[in-house]
Amino acid sequence: ELEAVMQELATRNGITEGLVYLQVTRGAAERDFAFPDHVQPTVFAFARPKKLSDDPNQHGIRVHVVPDIRWQRCDIKSTAMLAQVLAKQAARQAGAFEAMMHEDGLVTEGGSSNLWIVRDGIAYTRPLSRDILAGITRHVCLDVADEAQVSVVQRAFTVEQAINADECFITSATSFVLPVTRIDEHVVGNGAPGPVTLRMRDAYLARAHRSRCHEDRAAAHRRSQGRHHRSDGP
Repeated sequence: ELEAVMQELATRNGITEGLVYLQVTRGAAERDFAFPDHVQPTVFAFARPKKLSDDPNQHGIRVHVVPDIRWQRCDIKSTAMLAQVLAKQAARQAGAFEAMMHEDGLVTEGGSSNLWIVRDGIAYTRPLSRDILAGITRHVCLDVADEAQVSVVQRAFTVEQAINADECFITSATSFVLPVTRIDEHVVGNGAPGPVTLRMRDAYLARAHRSRCHEDRAAAHRRSQGRHHRSDGP
């Protein structure tokens, strides 16, 4: 049902390439700390256009290293994002596109992305735990890694290892797969998007295009079914 609503939202807004943001909360209730009983969840969504390709940042972004000051359940996608807001603002003030958050030197994730590094042709990303959000784009990239002919190891890495990596990239629902070419003042690799990053980006975008074609066919089928039912009516 939610998928149909999101597809309808995209159709009504004339979105051919873009994204749908979906947010679900427990529901409206009196202000209190305990979970309310017998409330209806609140569902909010909006759609906006976004090109799947031709992103000027695809040529490389800079990230800014900041301490991870979040609470101990970072795996929960919550609207309480003050720590991420502060991290993203610090990155912006440093002239960077994204924050690279760390805890005692060990990289957790970006302000609104998952982080990856590449060493000797192998991609590394932190395993799922309470320390990071289980990003949807991260999940898809793990799924398409074989198509991209990329070996992936889920293992934590340090800021120093990221700086000295052959490649580095971020994944998120709004940025897809973007190469990181600078970490603060340090150049990553040769300062250009690396081959593993580019293969992962291409594989992810190919999956997104296939998904869009499938959704277009499904929407056309629903419209056809709707016309069929109306013609049979009184």
